[in-house]
Amino acid sequence: MKLKLLSLLRCPQSGQSLELEPNTAVLTPNGEVDSGWLASEDGNYRYPIRGAIPRFVPESNYADNFGLQWNHFAKTQLDSYSGQPISFERFWNATGWQPDALKGQWVLDVGCGSGRFAEIALNAGANVVALDYSSAADACYANLKHHAGLHVIQGDVYALPFAPESFRFIYSLGVLQHTPDVAKAFGALPPKLAQGGHLCADFYWNRLRTLLNPKYLLRPVTKRMDQKKLFSWLVDNVPTLLRVSQVIGRIPLVGRFLRRVVPVVDYTGVYQLSSKQLEEWALLDTFDMLAPAYDKPQSVSTVTRWFRDAGFTDVEVFHWGHLVGRGRKPVNS
Repeated sequence: MKLKLLSLLRCPQSGQSLELEPNTAVLTPNGEVDSGWLASEDGNYRYPIRGAIPRFVPESNYADNFGLQWNHFAKTQLDSYSGQPISFERFWNATGWQPDALKGQWVLDVGCGSGRFAEIALNAGANVVALDYSSAADACYANLKHHAGLHVIQGDVYALPFAPESFRFIYSLGVLQHTPDVAKAFGALPPKLAQGGHLCADFYWNRLRTLLNPKYLLRPVTKRMDQKKLFSWLVDNVPTLLRVSQVIGRIPLVGRFLRRVVPVVDYTGVYQLSSKQLEEWALLDTFDMLAPAYDKPQSVSTVTRWFRDAGFTDVEVFHWGHLVGRGRKPVNS
């Protein structure tokens, strides 16, 4: 943990500032805190720092599948690893932000996973606080710790450990629909955004096409399975399912529609990936669609209402891969 992060941190239970207990801190050669404890001003609450990451959540939680997923596929979706601008294009098209605007700014990534979007913001020169509820935070730190602007936290969206209005930009891409209460998760973000700041969040779209996805027939079973057993089953079967999907996809006119009945994520013809990468992405995202404890698509009207009720201006809700909502927090006069 870099010491300059302390100015932003607050105890998620009391709201008090947090202090590093000096007698517990173990520093890395470059001056970061590798391990130790953070304590509230009154000393009533303490939080560990392990592996240079402040930890504000229980070790095991409803997002365990994401920890398994992102530590196994730690680099798969990083543009620097895939060689394709997949995360780059999604990030800038969803947010509508300009790279120059992020330079030097504090940016919050809610649900960072292994850091696919944090990498984009860091490359733009931002100070990125990458937060995840699961142990995916460890994968993000391992991938991106060479960036001077990276700060990783394992924390809870419902109890964000930050001072009010700490961030000029906040984004959460592909995350909030996997929380127990999506409206409450969204509502936790605006208070941490500075006046005049920008927020972007995307969701699965609650429409007929989404709800006809075969995953919703399978998820009542798969989300209750032992996650390691589910993953093992997918390792054995995804390659075959992917080949079936690819064969069906080559049927003239109707193939691209018919292949949706095969319960596998198939990016053939969507992204310029090698055969090995297509299989890796298929395994990752098929597990991602079947394993989460929560999967709650949202409607255009609901997302628009959340932004409007939070007082945002310049609100836009549109489809770009997912249902995207973005807006600006007004400056109080």
